[in-house]
Amino acid sequence: MPSSYQSPNKGNSAEMRERSQSARTNTAKSNTTVAQVLAQKGSDIYSVRPQTALEEVVITLRNKRIGALLVRDADGRLKGILSERDIVRKLSEQGKSGLALKAEDAMTRYVQTCNVGDTLLVVLRAMSDGRFRHMPVMEGDELAGLVTIGDVVSHRLEELEHEALQLKQLIVG
Repeated sequence: MPSSYQSPNKGNSAEMRERSQSARTNTAKSNTTVAQVLAQKGSDIYSVRPQTALEEVVITLRNKRIGALLVRDADGRLKGILSERDIVRKLSEQGKSGLALKAEDAMTRYVQTCNVGDTLLVVLRAMSDGRFRHMPVMEGDELAGLVTIGDVVSHRLEELEHEALQLKQLIVG
């Protein structure tokens, strides 16, 4: 029997009591990066200009079946992000006339971004702590894509399913 599966003896030191299941092994960080998610899902970036009317933004969100658009200036620089939540807030304040407002009037100006080399767990924690669902991805100074909390959770679930399958195969032999 492998030593990692033997129960600890009274005389064993703390190092020898390490088991295959521990807090350290169960919370080990995944090394999957944002770049791997973008490689799988694609790096399409949908954006609008700050002067775009909210009515047009709503139509684009519907047609593309997405929950947010990046707001970029004529040079392609990120100026903000406009989510369904931002639009609902603005419409609750302005009523139907809010659809005539511009994207820059409703967008979130401070946009938290991540890098292509960031791990999924770092990104997931940032999204959870910040209570947002869309995060632009940067590669240096350039916009490389956009990941959603759904992308990150889905990829992480696939990893966990793969790990579970490996464990089953190890147990069965």
